[in-house]
Amino acid sequence: MQAVSKGDGMRGLAVFISDIRNCKSKEAEIKRINKELANIRSKFKGDKALDGYSKKKYVCKLLFIFLLGHDIDFGHMEAVNLLSSNRYTEKQIGYLFISVLVNSNSELIRLINNAIKNDLASHNPAFMGLALHCIASVGSREMAEAFAGEIPKVLVAGDTMDSVKQSAALCLLRLYRTSPDLVPMGDWTSRVVHLLNDQHLGVVTAATSLITTLAQKNPEEFKTSVSLAVSRLSRIVTSASTDLQDYTYYFVPAPWLSVKLLRLLQCYPPPDPAVRGRLTECLETILNKAQEPPKSKKVQHSNAKNAVLFEAISLIIHHDSEPNLLVRACNQLGQFLQHRETNLRYLALESMCTLASSEFSHEAVKTHIDTVINALKTERDVSVRQRAADLLYAMCDRSNAKQIVSEMLRYLETADYAIREEIVLKVAILAEKYAVDYSWYVDTILNLIRIAGDYVSEEVWYRVLQIVTNRDDVQGYAAKTVFEALQAPACHENMVKVGGYILGEFGNLIAGDPRSSPPVQFSLLHSKFHLCSVATRALLLSTYIKFINLFPETKATIQGVLRAGSQLRNADVELQQRAVEYLTLSSVASTDVLATVLEEMPPFPERESSILAKLKRKKGPGAASALDDGRRDPSSNDINGGVEPTPSTVSTPSPSADLLGLRAAPPPAAPPASAGAGNLLVDVFDGPAAQPSLGPTPEEAFLSELEPPAPESPMALLADPAPAADPGPEDIGPPIPEADELLNKFVCKNNGVLFENQLLQIGVKSEFRQNLGRMYLFYGNKTSVQFQNFSPTVVHPGDLQTQLAVQTKRVAAQVDGGAQVQQVLNIECLRDFLTPPLLSVRFRYGGAPQALTLKLPVTINKFFQPTEMAAQDFFQRWKQLSLPQQEAQKIFKANHPMDAEVTKAKLLGFGSALLDNVDPNPENFVGAGIIQTKALQVGCLLRLEPNAQAQMYRLTLRTSKESVSRHLCELLAQQF
Repeated sequence: MQAVSKGDGMRGLAVFISDIRNCKSKEAEIKRINKELANIRSKFKGDKALDGYSKKKYVCKLLFIFLLGHDIDFGHMEAVNLLSSNRYTEKQIGYLFISVLVNSNSELIRLINNAIKNDLASHNPAFMGLALHCIASVGSREMAEAFAGEIPKVLVAGDTMDSVKQSAALCLLRLYRTSPDLVPMGDWTSRVVHLLNDQHLGVVTAATSLITTLAQKNPEEFKTSVSLAVSRLSRIVTSASTDLQDYTYYFVPAPWLSVKLLRLLQCYPPPDPAVRGRLTECLETILNKAQEPPKSKKVQHSNAKNAVLFEAISLIIHHDSEPNLLVRACNQLGQFLQHRETNLRYLALESMCTLASSEFSHEAVKTHIDTVINALKTERDVSVRQRAADLLYAMCDRSNAKQIVSEMLRYLETADYAIREEIVLKVAILAEKYAVDYSWYVDTILNLIRIAGDYVSEEVWYRVLQIVTNRDDVQGYAAKTVFEALQAPACHENMVKVGGYILGEFGNLIAGDPRSSPPVQFSLLHSKFHLCSVATRALLLSTYIKFINLFPETKATIQGVLRAGSQLRNADVELQQRAVEYLTLSSVASTDVLATVLEEMPPFPERESSILAKLKRKKGPGAASALDDGRRDPSSNDINGGVEPTPSTVSTPSPSADLLGLRAAPPPAAPPASAGAGNLLVDVFDGPAAQPSLGPTPEEAFLSELEPPAPESPMALLADPAPAADPGPEDIGPPIPEADELLNKFVCKNNGVLFENQLLQIGVKSEFRQNLGRMYLFYGNKTSVQFQNFSPTVVHPGDLQTQLAVQTKRVAAQVDGGAQVQQVLNIECLRDFLTPPLLSVRFRYGGAPQALTLKLPVTINKFFQPTEMAAQDFFQRWKQLSLPQQEAQKIFKANHPMDAEVTKAKLLGFGSALLDNVDPNPENFVGAGIIQTKALQVGCLLRLEPNAQAQMYRLTLRTSKESVSRHLCELLAQQF
């Protein structure tokens, strides 16, 4: 880069800056700036023969004024004119002004691009450097379109100077990060790899940054870089600090380049044996140098040395193939665990968390358990303590589970509030996963509730109830232990919930002991009743009715409690209803019927544990592999197989509704409704009534009435309707990971953007009536390059072909850049269905095949016909749909702010009619409608009960078909 000579100093600029600094007030500064702007404007307009020096000086003043925060609306053309100057300082100021003030939409962009092209073609390294810096600074899509093809040529040209190669590599990196689709892969990719062998280490450093980014997206194109990177790394780590004097930083040779090379190697699996041997030598050398005495006491030396070391350890962990290196890395990190530098301790703990998941280094990590436990207790920095807890979780197995769980429980008593919930989840998972016996597991969870009850989420105490229910050998111990825990003067509400459920189910197992006789159990639970929330009281009422079945001698006492005015006239409608129903049930039902209705809960079905799922969500998507790694303890015997029922199985904030067991075996006489029925079922004990007809209204000629939007392409109108070429699901890829999330957005709406990425946008507009629908799909090409072989196809997975008929119109095989094409889909619902059709979109972009599979937003609720009815009709139909298989209920936490108007809009968008003045509680929502299919009509009734205080909903759906009830319940619950 050329130096600025003394003659280039601009005295007028220095005087102006001095004047600005000497201003005593904001008004004085603005006055001085306006005066200068007027002077510059007059100079630019009046003096046509303004020399380059004057232009440069005035442009500099404008730039300074802009940096002070004032708008500049002139001078841009003069700055562009400076680009054509042959003086370096004038050209430099012109490029600086453009980089800061000119946006990509400017009318001058064409002139600027021409000037940049001239400079790139000039072979003057100083001018080429300025041009490349300007492209990288602006980095707009227009710049990428203009120069993405030229810069690779400059980069790999044999006569390009080293300084220009550096700038070209970094400029190309900038363009690729902003517009990757505009940087073409070609012959230059194989040549740019060889820049790793360049004599100039600055070029190698810039090229390594570029290749690393390109290799992450196109690994096959750059796989030859592995051997070259290993060769260059070998030369660096074996060199003395004096060999690379210009690139040695505090006695560490080329630390930045070493780190970049190690990161590049992490883009690929372990190399072939010949290259692997040399790479192993490099990594061993780095580990050996870490053991050597420091050559300088300055922090810069240790920072550079440790940066290379940690990146080398990251590569060792990434390859996970050299046991010796993994153990050495673990031992090296172990030394950092007690280092006086906090950052080093943090990084060591973080790296060891990953090492703990390797079968080769897991045992080596376990040797540091005492140090990690000490860090958990004594570290001042909360982030370091959190990493220590993560490491204890990662290194836990059957041999040390009791020790680690005990230490984490002990730490939990004084832990920071920010990490308590996470530690609670980890303790719960470890206790379940590595339980030596179930009594230890029960003790651990109850201890967890005692220590940190406020941070024990529903998933945790649900889980212990499921495991106790599924394990006969632990039920008696659990009942005894929870009974003792409830005797504490201060007892957390979660303990009351667990105790209420377990004693209601298994209290008979400890009733033989006079100290835990039925009256004592009831008295103990009821002493907590008035101190609990509504949800817990509801659970305890269910426990009381269970007690009447288990212990007939308590019937009179419990009926007295249920008959009390505080229950029958309770302000909370849920508690009032339970008291009324349970009192009537205990009075009118025979002993046999009562035993059937209130029989013991059946074992829960086994599915994935929601505790682990919650911990993964809390830690973020990147933590999934660390939390659920491939290392499995062969001796582990996960309780229940580490699985649990879905939320629909355990769907209540308290298991009280399930305690009744009503769905499993309703009595033959007038059955009591489940707790999910709420106040709509206050007439549940009345006689049966005739069911009104749910017949469909006359079908309308729907498709002929729809008025399609104007097509974007004439091809959409010329194409004949034809059945979609329907390849089997095996012929297409799986739906993209976010397909379910995108589908859920359209459950309660018909129009919007279904999918969008850097290349393609897919919009949807649809209408449905009766069992017919029409959908318009709009495919927009967001690039400037034409899509070739464009082929969207609708696919019917499984038996969907017999349930849903979809007829499509063909679309043009080419989609021009910036254009949009439309596809029309005619849809007919033949039968009720559970899975939506798939939309497979395939095309070629820039010669590369592109494919994606989405879930088409066609769900069963789209064929909902709203039905208005009076309150009396609603109650009659609700009672007629009282079979257990006809009801689906779900209680769930609100995922969005609970707004009544938004809730109403979603229910209407879902398709049902909202019925006013039906539910006694005005806060609740009641709806009705008919699912219209060609084969049959399915009547649907729904009730949504929001609980703003608990931030929860209870959703109950009753339909005449079991599968429809469950599916509609799942679809609608995801919207709140």
